[in-house]
Amino acid sequence: MSDSTLHKVSSNKAFEGELIKYKFKSAVLGGLDAHFNLYTPPNATQGKVPVLVYLSGLTCTEDNGAQKGGFLGVASAQGLAVLFPDTSPRGAGVEGEDTDWDFGTGAGFYLNATNPKYSKYYNMLTHITVELPQVIEAAGLPIDFKRQSIFGHSMGGHGALTLYLSSKTKQYRSASAFSPITNPTKCPWGEKAFKGYLQGGVEEAKEQYDATELIAKSKDPVHILVDYGTGDNFYNQGQLLPENFLKAARDAGYDEFQVRVRSQEGYDHSYYFISTFASDHIHFHANFLKA
Repeated sequence: MSDSTLHKVSSNKAFEGELIKYKFKSAVLGGLDAHFNLYTPPNATQGKVPVLVYLSGLTCTEDNGAQKGGFLGVASAQGLAVLFPDTSPRGAGVEGEDTDWDFGTGAGFYLNATNPKYSKYYNMLTHITVELPQVIEAAGLPIDFKRQSIFGHSMGGHGALTLYLSSKTKQYRSASAFSPITNPTKCPWGEKAFKGYLQGGVEEAKEQYDATELIAKSKDPVHILVDYGTGDNFYNQGQLLPENFLKAARDAGYDEFQVRVRSQEGYDHSYYFISTFASDHIHFHANFLKA
């Protein structure tokens, strides 16, 4: 790797633990600066702790989940670290990456681009699954990457489910999502992203980047929790399609204990919704991370 030394940007004490923002030069993201937040609970002073990776949604940065998710207090009580990566490379300067809010900067879709126009920089899958753990371990931070789970919101919920389901090494013990884009090859957001980032477009995406397609073919034991709100505009516009995911899971033989999809009456797409059910999700993952 090129110079992947971590530089501390800021630090805040929270719930007796510490939230630290770091930056480093990311080889995977074409040598650009990458930022992330890492919350370590108070027990991290005694040794390595399990980690939950939180993937944010469209237009977000590494700060949204850390500041507004309502995760830190529960994570502290459960003795879990929470890692908040960014949602895309920043400042790549690729033509068109800042034209639309739902593509390019802030919209990396947690994939590795195969379209040559984007493939030098847009490699968020490798950034999240390989580079960040390596950089954090090399810095000697007290994180036990043998015990990690993943969750996220919207585009990040898509990322959490697909990274979990497509991992050949079973990198994550469990996955959960708030209002995820669960069937992106069948919705406008996903189609736009895949046609831009992937040489093979939507067809290429079906193999690795669509949770509904992945769960339909899965034979392994899984631990998945999904929440979405019935008052969510994006749900009602057909961007999220949780029913498709649930049907595919049931058709594949997964029961309520393995794949749980809950509709929450009247809730929208915002962090008010996320923070309401944050504790449920942290406790869900704690069952597997502390086992």
